[in-house]
Parts: sequence; C-alpha cells; structure tokens
Amino acid sequence: MSHVPGPVARRPRALPVTGAGQAAAGSYCRTRTSPLWRHLLWAMAAAWGRFLSRAWLCRTAWQGCGRNYRAALCAELKRPLVIEEVTPRPVQPHEVRVNVHFCGINFADILACQGQYQERHQLPFTPGMEFSGMVLETGTDVSTVKEGDRVIGLPGFSGMAEECITDHKNLWQIPEKVSLREAAALPVSYGTAIFALEHRACTQPGETVLVTAAAGATGLAVIDVATNILQAKVIAAAGSDEKCQLAMQSGAQSSVNYSRGSLKEAVGKLVGSGGVNVVIDMVGGDIFLEALRSLAYEGRIVVVGFAGGTIASVPANLLLLKNVSAMGLYWGRYRQQNFPVFSRSLSSALQYCQEGRIQPHIGEVFELEEVNDAFLHVTQRKSTGKMK
Repeated sequence: MSHVPGPVARRPRALPVTGAGQAAAGSYCRTRTSPLWRHLLWAMAAAWGRFLSRAWLCRTAWQGCGRNYRAALCAELKRPLVIEEVTPRPVQPHEVRVNVHFCGINFADILACQGQYQERHQLPFTPGMEFSGMVLETGTDVSTVKEGDRVIGLPGFSGMAEECITDHKNLWQIPEKVSLREAAALPVSYGTAIFALEHRACTQPGETVLVTAAAGATGLAVIDVATNILQAKVIAAAGSDEKCQLAMQSGAQSSVNYSRGSLKEAVGKLVGSGGVNVVIDMVGGDIFLEALRSLAYEGRIVVVGFAGGTIASVPANLLLLKNVSAMGLYWGRYRQQNFPVFSRSLSSALQYCQEGRIQPHIGEVFELEEVNDAFLHVTQRKSTGKMK
C-alpha cells in the first residue's frame, strides 16, 4: 500500500491535518516529528492563514522522502482500522508525492470500510477522499505543481496517511489566504454544495432553499453558499434542536426540527402554501417525500444522499401536478463525465474562501491514532460540520 497518503509526524494538537465528507464532519490525525520541525510547522501554519472552528480532519506532519510513513489501513471489512508503517514507492511521470497535513473524514470513508460503498476497494486499502498538504516530489511529466506548493487533493481514497502519491490531475493549488486547515474542509462538502445549488438546481437570488441534514458538513456548506454567494433564503432542517441552532448560527433564516413532527407542515407554517423553490436533500426516505411535497410550482429537488438509510420511490404524479423537477447529484461522477465542470466547482470553492465569502465549519480534530474514535463519532451522529 505504498500509494497511500496520510499523517506522518506528531504535531501540536492545535494544528490538524485534513479531510471532509458528504454527511460527516472532519477529524485530524497526529504523527511524530522532531521539536525543530514542530516549531517550523507552527511558523508555517501561522503564515498560511486563519484558524477555523468547523469541519472534521485527519492530521499529519512532514516526513522526508525515502523513509517509511504511517497510514490507516482497512485490512478487514467491518473491523477497526490499523495504523501501519508503509514503504514509499517511486512516483510515476504523471504523479505527485504530497505530505498530507489534513485529511477530511467523509461518511463514504466509513461505508467503504464496511463494504457498503458503491465502489469496492481491494483489501487492504487506506480511506480518505480529500486532503490538504504540501508537494514533496513531482514526476517528470508534471508541470501543474512544484515542490513546496500547497495543494488540496482528491485521490478517491488513500488520504488518511502521512504521505500520498496521486495523479497530478487530482490536485488543486491553494490560494495564499486560505489555510491548509480550511482547504481540507472544502473539496467534498463545498464542491457538492456549489454543484447542487448552482449547476443542478440553478438557484436564483431571493429564492427559498430547504436543506436537510443541515448540520452536517455538506448541509452547512449549502447554507454558507446559498446565503453568502447566491443571496438565497435558507430553511435548515435537522434532527435535533442543537443542530438546528448550529444551522441558524451558520446563516439559515429559519429552521425545522423534523424529529418533532411533519416536515411539510413545519415548512408550510414558514413559507405558506406557496412552498420552497429548491430542496437539497441528504436524508432520503420519508424526509425526502415530505420535502418533495413542500416544493413550490416549478420547484427543484436535488438528491445528494441517503443518510437516513432509506431510498424513497418518487411519486411521479407530484412531479406532474406542480411541474417540479427531481434530480440527483453524484458529484464525484463528474470527474469522469465532465471534468472541466467538476474542476470549476473546486476552483470556485477555493476562490470564495480566498475572498472571505465562505467559511468552512470544522467540528472536530482527531489524531491519526484516533481514527476509529473519529469514525465512531460520525456513526453515532455526534458530528457537526467537517471532521478531520
């Protein structure tokens, strides 16, 4: 598993190393490094940008090329991950070796380790769909990045390690005013949110957006983008008063706790009989159906996930009666089908953050050795925002 990226050295707890997910927040993983490198890392972190209070990430520190590095391995499905030493392999002409600083934890990582993700991986493998870090080495054919560049990476999996080797096409340079910590919280959650709102739902200024699972990483990203980029009004729907409060603090104009009763009735009290213009749904099941019934004439509902565990059947008559549109979004699929559009969503997220128009929410930070605790935190629905 020499291709696996991840945290390397032990760093101060305040400096995490990343990743983020569709429904989960971020956590960090920590590694070992010398006191000299620790001070250098602190200095670099101070120069790179502001501290975030949102998202889940996994943390790492610099490790020299040619030395073994540590990675979180899924050696057996539905079993705890193990931390093992990995021998680095040479980079191919089109590849880049990255020192991973932060790795976001996504619900898809957990599903993959349980054998329930739509894409199966050969055992053993290292989870971790997104990370931020610094380029250590580039292949002979790579001209897009160079040694020392700060980048975000979307390797598919393999980010929960101290190093990651990935194709140069999976990397995007981080703007000057965006910290590594912030950057690691952007790719999956904000890429999805931007794509759902702008590309799929074509959200317009002044429209009303209903978002379910609103306190998760993607839910909070939807609130952030809808409110601060698209000037839309947001109704946040979540399963507890605490999560509704967090969504309100993040910019939602109103909220609904759908564990207390009918989502459709609660939304109706807020907007009247007209309904909402856009729904971004990450729960599925009965929540999806109630959200669908809450749409206004020519409303649009975008299916992003099924965090509730149930996939609902769409009653076609509801689509017909109000001329509404129901569509899906598998954001990662655009990487193969329409890469320019996929890449644009990431570039937009980085640019919005550079301009200070969005701020990713980092909920928790874990050490690399605590990756199983981080997974448990997500599965027990304790997470809000992005985990690292």
